[in-house]
Amino acid sequence: MSGLSIDQQARAAEAYILQELKKSDDGKKILQDEDFQARLNMNFITVFAIFAELYGYRNDCLDQLVDLILMCGKSWQERGPELRKLDKQRESDPEWYMSNQMVGGVCYVDRYAKNLQGVKDKIPYFKELGLTYLHLMPLFLCPQPLNDGGYAVSSYRDVDPALGDINQLRELATELREAGISLIVDLVFNHTSNEHKWAQKAAAGDPEHSAMYWIFPDRNVPSAFERCTREIFPDDHPGSFIQLPDGRYIWSTFYHFQWDLNYSNPAVFRAMAAEMLYLANVGIDFFRMDAVAFMWKRMNTDCENLPEVHKLLRAFNALCRIAAPSVLFKSEAIVHPDFVVSYIDRYECQLSYNPLQMALTWEALATRDASMIAQAIERRHNIPRGCAWVNYVRSHDDIGWTFSDEDALELGKDGTNHRKFLNAFFVNRHPGSFARGVPFQDNPRTGDCRISGTTASLAGLESGHDGALERILLSFSIAMSTGGIPLIYLGDEVGQLNDYSYLNDASKMDDSRWVNRPFYPEANYAQRHDTTTVPGKVYAGIKHLINLRKSTEELSGGRAIGFFTGNPAILGYQRPGVNSTVLCLCNFSDERQWIGRDRFMGMPEAAVDLVTGNMIELRRSGIHMQSHQYIWLKF
Repeated sequence: MSGLSIDQQARAAEAYILQELKKSDDGKKILQDEDFQARLNMNFITVFAIFAELYGYRNDCLDQLVDLILMCGKSWQERGPELRKLDKQRESDPEWYMSNQMVGGVCYVDRYAKNLQGVKDKIPYFKELGLTYLHLMPLFLCPQPLNDGGYAVSSYRDVDPALGDINQLRELATELREAGISLIVDLVFNHTSNEHKWAQKAAAGDPEHSAMYWIFPDRNVPSAFERCTREIFPDDHPGSFIQLPDGRYIWSTFYHFQWDLNYSNPAVFRAMAAEMLYLANVGIDFFRMDAVAFMWKRMNTDCENLPEVHKLLRAFNALCRIAAPSVLFKSEAIVHPDFVVSYIDRYECQLSYNPLQMALTWEALATRDASMIAQAIERRHNIPRGCAWVNYVRSHDDIGWTFSDEDALELGKDGTNHRKFLNAFFVNRHPGSFARGVPFQDNPRTGDCRISGTTASLAGLESGHDGALERILLSFSIAMSTGGIPLIYLGDEVGQLNDYSYLNDASKMDDSRWVNRPFYPEANYAQRHDTTTVPGKVYAGIKHLINLRKSTEELSGGRAIGFFTGNPAILGYQRPGVNSTVLCLCNFSDERQWIGRDRFMGMPEAAVDLVTGNMIELRRSGIHMQSHQYIWLKF
């Protein structure tokens, strides 16, 4: 095809593939489906261009592509009528997930609800809270007892038997959809567990399956790669490789029982595409794309965030547009802010976690200074149209201080020293700390460390420091109002504390992240409607924020505009609507703070605070804010 444009090459390849499909009964049936043909015609050029770029050097590239399109067609044929109806509905409203009605919750099935039936039983509570988005943490078959919280997947088509089975997951997806709640699960693209059938065959020496992983006969190539790669879990093993019993070396970025897939092999791309589309037909609405930054390897690089990763994600996305059009992707990249934003694109990942805003919310609480989070909202918050942040106060994981050293330096802070301060503060190694976090992967050699802990324990509820409730609600007010989808780790809305019982479990005691993955706090939930109790106060405050969010159209979409308050303790940002604007102000200080009236020139003389319902005069004497107060002014 030398000399032809990429469009001409794609059309020639598509014609060849259609001819090949006509040779089989399955292919003929697929080609009779006008919807499929239309979607294929619209998206094929993306799939072809990426496939040709990554695998065009192989003699079997076109045949691999034929098999891929045939698989997509079969998947579309198997897609149920309700899901096809949803596809059309969402195609007519392509930015449905940007609505201010979107509110998310996340939990581990076993720890929060025991099993999938338990999750189904909690749907009335999810509706009471106001959820429209439910992320169930890894629930597929995995090794026991060591499995990295379920991220070591042994089968993408089998639910952990302790939780239920795939049919129960399908039924749950249907009931959630009927309740207006989208279902999100993790799709672990970078690796499988060592117990996955592909891995077991590779370990047995099968050439076809060995080629699905990065396996080498000796230490030479692994050592060359490791000159540039970093250690992710140094407590588990040094470097990026482990040795197999037969003497070979296999790439294992994370724990030793998680083996990295080799995406330079198109068979891996096809296999993972098949798993993705199978789960899409179960009724999954969003895939959280786990550890995608590590998917492509190249010698003499750190093997993170390489350009080929973005090509893979775009190709997977295009396959969904062909065979499961309503399914969307959420990226998980806890890396430098410049790399985080690189994954956010409506043709790549429509949603992305916002780890910078999360980390800097805690940074501002510790320093009582909003300068860094204000800088981030002004400089790094806005993303392409059609995309949205998932804003969270904390997740199932640890907190890493992912801010840019260059950004910190502009504000007079040395990145390395500031991270040391934050680590010390949040594990109560700093005078006056209110936090009771636990260090995770504390590496004395590199100085690296991350922080584990529930929202309540990190905010001071466990230590009994004054202002804990106010810090909790201030943090959630930011997640609820800065744009995108707010996400609550379920249980935090009733003030759950750290759970130190993990120290008594040999399979978990070396992973401090389990401290912030408590079991369902039944006593807290029982008190949620009693506002004389701490759980009741937390619940009432968060429920109020959710109701405000859903009744405030200006909070739709993903755009936040920085607002300079003139007071480093007070964060300001605006959410412009069609006919009005909401100005959000957050006081991170332990003391009363003031914003001068000059900040409000050009604005109305007074505006209503949506949080309290009070009218506040802006241009007479400025605004006085109580410690940790948050105000949403509409004008």
